[in-house]
Amino acid sequence: MPLSKNILLTIIYYDIFNYPLTSFETWEYLLSTNNDQGSVINKKVESSTLEEIIEALESKEIKKYVEEFQGFYFFKGRKNLVERRIQNDKNSIAKYKIAGRVTGWLRFLPFVRMVAVTGTLAMKNSEKNSDIDFFVVLETGRIFTGRLLVTLLVHILGKRRYRKKIKNRVCLNYFITNGSLEIKRQDLFAANEYSFIYPLFGFKIYEKFGEANINWIKRHKPNFEFSKLKPAKYFVEVKPLQKKIQAIFEALINLLWGDRIELWLKRKQIEKIKRNPLTYKKGGYVEYTDENLVFLPEPQGGKIFQKFQEKLRSL
Repeated sequence: MPLSKNILLTIIYYDIFNYPLTSFETWEYLLSTNNDQGSVINKKVESSTLEEIIEALESKEIKKYVEEFQGFYFFKGRKNLVERRIQNDKNSIAKYKIAGRVTGWLRFLPFVRMVAVTGTLAMKNSEKNSDIDFFVVLETGRIFTGRLLVTLLVHILGKRRYRKKIKNRVCLNYFITNGSLEIKRQDLFAANEYSFIYPLFGFKIYEKFGEANINWIKRHKPNFEFSKLKPAKYFVEVKPLQKKIQAIFEALINLLWGDRIELWLKRKQIEKIKRNPLTYKKGGYVEYTDENLVFLPEPQGGKIFQKFQEKLRSL
């Protein structure tokens, strides 16, 4: 019964994202615990095998609430999600190509160590008019310099999201450094976000990111493991020329008062952040330190968890 319960919780949770799951995905993303947002999820479920999940999906306890179509499992009455997911997968292919082209330019920038996608695109669940969430890792001690360079280049490429320009635009709302790879917020929503993260550039940093975050993610998803295989599609390879160009620009900046430039940019950017009314929006998550630059005035984690609880109460 505990395994069936957690399978049901998992399918219900992803129903909020309009995301039906295959049997393998149900196993990989099986929910176990949530220490930060309540105790509604069974905390005693250990890791399980795929065979156990497949068997449990056919149980009466699950079939009472869950249906299957074309290999996808979903909450009863939500069969339309299968077609929607297939369409969103097609939408995501086009957006990944855009993300790959942008990353192809970003890899030349000084101090850029990893570029990855998160959110609905990482799940391959993008709506037609949605944006592209980037997660950027920069060199320690150069986060403000790196952020400026990344923002300028994405803007020059005509792909930065701002104001009403959203569709197929890159949202630059999360920067960290390679010296601080562990995510600070470690709730259920974050576990979901970073279990889907897809690196476009900087696979070695991605591996270190996985090592830094796997323990707390497994508290929520006991079966999850970060991929050890380099993604074949959309991944931007590091070429010798790119390394040389990046190294030359980094050396020039460091030679020409790199620390002073960083401090000046830090002061200017923080002043701008503090002047922005969205920084103080209730429930928002905005952080501006030497290790993290996060701009989420309307984070979705709390809203998602509230919907999750409402669905559980409706059963």
